Amino acid sequence: MSRQRLYINIDHVATVRQARRVSYPDPVAAAQACEAAGADGITAHLREDRRHMQDADIVALAAVLRTPFNLEIANTPEMIALACRLRPHQVTLVPERREEVTTEGGLDLGRDPDGLRRALAALREAGIRTALFIDPDVAQIDRAAALGVAAIELHTGTYCHHPADAVALGALQQAAIEGAARGLAIHAGHGLTLDNVAPVAAIPTCEELNIGHAIIADALFHGLPDAVRRMRAAMDAARVGLTDEPRPPR
Repeated sequence: MSRQRLYINIDHVATVRQARRVSYPDPVAAAQACEAAGADGITAHLREDRRHMQDADIVALAAVLRTPFNLEIANTPEMIALACRLRPHQVTLVPERREEVTTEGGLDLGRDPDGLRRALAALREAGIRTALFIDPDVAQIDRAAALGVAAIELHTGTYCHHPADAVALGALQQAAIEGAARGLAIHAGHGLTLDNVAPVAAIPTCEELNIGHAIIADALFHGLPDAVRRMRAAMDAARVGLTDEPRPPR
C-alpha cells in the first residue's frame, strides 16, 4: 500500500500570533519545522477576513517551502489572482462565510458552476493543480469530475463530530470509492485528531489527509516535530495490511 500523504495546515500558528498582533509565532517557521519532521506538504487557508494567515505569510510560504504547498482559498477574483501570481503546487477551493468559526461544510458545486469553471481554468492555465473541498455526496462528486479537477477533499467534519456513527464513516468510505472511480485523487480533512484519524486513514483510496488544529494543539504538550510524528505514526498504523487497488489514470 502506497504511503498516505500528510499535509499540515498551519493556520492556527497564525491564530496565536494574530491574538496579539505581534510577529510571533511565525507560521512560515512552523511550516519548515513540519517539513523537517516529515510532513509531505503544507496547507494554509488565506481567508477573506485575514483572521489568521496574512498575505505576507502566503508569499513567504510559496517562496521557501521544499514540499508541495496547498493553498486554500475562496473563489473570489482577488484570491484567484493571488494564486495565479504565486503558483503554489495546488489550490483547493473552499466555501467561506465570515460569521463561521471554521469551515462548516463543503462547496455546493451546483451554485455558480460557470464561475467555478472560469476560476479553475485560470488556475490550470497558471500550471496549478486544482482541488475542491466537498461533502461526501455523490452528486457533488459527479459535479467535481465534470469540472475537470485533479482532486477532491472530502469534508470529514460530520464524521469527526460523531465518530461512532457508522453512517457518517460509511459516507466517507463510499465517497472515496466513487471519487476514485471517476478518476479523482481523494483527499480528506477537517476535525481529524489522533483519536479519530484511524478509520479515515484506513480508507484505501484516500491518498492524502489535511490536518491542522489537532496537531498545533498537540504541539503545546509535545512540541511541533513530535506532534507531526505522532500523527504520521497513527496514519501509518491504520494502513497496515492494506493493499493497493488499481485506479484509473488522472
